[in-house]
Amino acid sequence: MSIVKINALTVSSEMAETLEKRFAARAGAVENSDGFEWFELLRPLEGTDQYLVYTRWRSEEDFQAWMSGSMQAAHGGGGAAGGEGGGAPKPAASGSTLWSFEVVQQAGPKG
Repeated sequence: MSIVKINALTVSSEMAETLEKRFAARAGAVENSDGFEWFELLRPLEGTDQYLVYTRWRSEEDFQAWMSGSMQAAHGGGGAAGGEGGGAPKPAASGSTLWSFEVVQQAGPKG
């Protein structure tokens, strides 16, 4: 069965739009990774300042390969400039926690 990684990002209301724009700008960055199955960015509606980044992978090995390769480049590890003075842009999140789950049951729409 697949594995799910949920990154809980603490994002102030002032940085929420920035976070969403950054995810939109790199649309497709994860979709071509080996073993990738699903992505969702979940915006909080009430009671929390945490966005959830949901990804689903064929295996832990596929996730780790993405983490050590494409993800590093997408998050500035590839030397991309974008902030003032040519430096990296200020992080939109003030903190993050990565949760890991194994899919043991699943269902989808009928038909």
